[in-house]
Amino acid sequence: MKSSLTARADEGVNRTSGSGSKDCSHGLIKVVTFLVIFIAGVVLGLSASMHITQRYSSTTELFFPPAHYTAVFKEEDCFSIGNFINPSQLTHHMTDEELFWRASMVPKKTDFPYKRVPKVAFLFLTRGPLPFIPFWERFFHGHEDLYSIYVHTLPGYKLNVNQTSAFYGRQIPSQNVRWGSPELTDAEKRLLANALLDFSNERFILLSESCIPVYNFPTIYKYLIGSTQSFVDSYDDPSRYGRGRYSRNMLPHIKLADWRKGSQWFEVNRILAVNIVADTKYYDLFRKYCRPSCYPDEHYIQTYINMFNGQLNSNRSVTWVDWSRGGPHPATFGAVDVTEDFIRDIRDGNGTTCEYNSKETTICYLFARKFAPTALEPLMNLTSTLLKF
Repeated sequence: MKSSLTARADEGVNRTSGSGSKDCSHGLIKVVTFLVIFIAGVVLGLSASMHITQRYSSTTELFFPPAHYTAVFKEEDCFSIGNFINPSQLTHHMTDEELFWRASMVPKKTDFPYKRVPKVAFLFLTRGPLPFIPFWERFFHGHEDLYSIYVHTLPGYKLNVNQTSAFYGRQIPSQNVRWGSPELTDAEKRLLANALLDFSNERFILLSESCIPVYNFPTIYKYLIGSTQSFVDSYDDPSRYGRGRYSRNMLPHIKLADWRKGSQWFEVNRILAVNIVADTKYYDLFRKYCRPSCYPDEHYIQTYINMFNGQLNSNRSVTWVDWSRGGPHPATFGAVDVTEDFIRDIRDGNGTTCEYNSKETTICYLFARKFAPTALEPLMNLTSTLLKF
């Protein structure tokens, strides 16, 4: 009987072991199956996602082609001597106060670290178009290293010139200007200040849209660069149009004996240009008290130079103008007026002489105004004959 119980016990153990083995195998199969299905799902999901992404991308590119940008960096040394002494761009965002401060800087060292060729800066003050650009371009041609051009127009106006023109890209940041107001003198100082940023500019001549040269470039360049004095019309006018415009509110800084009048169309050397741009004290008095019928453009520079730099000024203008017809504006000349004899008469100055470097000379006027746009064609006809440019 004992043997029988032992046999049955062994049989139970064997059955239990067999059942446990089957259960483990069955569980393992389930796990493996689940993993296979899971991995297959992941693979299928990734595959589908990639397909959808590619399809969406291709569709997007079909309607919105990708833009390919290539970064181009132009290496420029902002502190190079070339960029400092001769700015390549006239556009800037400086205020007048910042510009005048920058332009009034004067190197203590007198020797230049480069070969300096003195230039004449031509400062054009105009409301808009310059009708004599073809005439001026012929005048400037061949002398590109000896001059600079600066143009002050009304804000927003753009000169219509091609890229080969001497006037291309020569407009300075400008502001509104009203005739007879301090804004006109602001514009003059703005032109001077921008031109002073080029350290090669030595002489500065203010011109309008109605001005023309009456000699060729070499003659004018030699005359201005070689002069020991500047050419600012400055004189004592005892009438109500001179002293009558003086305000006692300017005392004690500006006295009646200091007061001067003259044409606004000046020519100055670099020393005077720096002094004019740097001045704030006396200019503020003019802005405050030289109004409403005082005309600062006829008094400020003339009085200031008389007070502080009279020895550097010839007290005459090199721009001819005809006031013989009377009125608030000079005579204007059109096509019918322009002849060789007329230009010769301007040069001759009705037989007058003047002083140049302490010597008497018959060459007193280098420029003339006012000319109407209709005068362009006959003037162009004189460039190859009388004017020789």
